Amino acid sequence: MSAQALTARQVDELTQRLRLQRDNLQQQITDGGEQAQPVTLDQQSIGRVSRVDAIQQQQVAVASRAQIKQTLRQVASALARIESGDYGFCSRCDESIGYERLNAQPQAPLCLRCQTASEQ
Repeated sequence: MSAQALTARQVDELTQRLRLQRDNLQQQITDGGEQAQPVTLDQQSIGRVSRVDAIQQQQVAVASRAQIKQTLRQVASALARIESGDYGFCSRCDESIGYERLNAQPQAPLCLRCQTASEQ
């Protein structure tokens, strides 16, 4: 059973959500830049336990930043698909993705069936 194609109103709504998500992600990257910087290992200013904690926090910030950048690439790709007229269609099987799935994850490039198959 294939999903119905998106209406113009649904595409407009999802476009606005994607733009807002893009702006929020870009702000997160800007705000979190300092936390991802390498930790200086100056024993005079912080003790060993504090350095280990600082290094751990820095590693978490780096991983978080990488995840944010990946999501930002997915959002940018979805916005490009909107511009090209390919948004709402599975990039693997070319069936309609459906509003319910895109409402839950607006940047989704695959229909639920193809996404499930790719995860197995």
